[in-house]
Amino acid sequence: MADLTQQEWASQLENDKDAIILDVRTQDEVDEGYIPEAIHLDIHKGQEFIDEIKKLDPEKSYYVYCRSGGRSGQACSIMNSLGFKKAYNLIGGFSEWKGPSTQ
Repeated sequence: MADLTQQEWASQLENDKDAIILDVRTQDEVDEGYIPEAIHLDIHKGQEFIDEIKKLDPEKSYYVYCRSGGRSGQACSIMNSLGFKKAYNLIGGFSEWKGPSTQ
């Protein structure tokens, strides 16, 4: 897992043709705004979350965020343990995000 600053995350995401954005917040948080094209997988759903992660292509790059960076860090660790090599955690999460969003 790599913790990326807001700027590193946005820059790397923009230049990564295999990039997939994952939002691991709750549905209520997502309803308040999200990064466009993000796939929503609520980490609080436990085994259901893990089952959904297992369906993803482990060869792709995953840019993971939550509200502040804690849950997305956990999600990246879970992904690493499942064989995902490119999981990137957004430091500061959506609460500090200055890029495109639906807010």
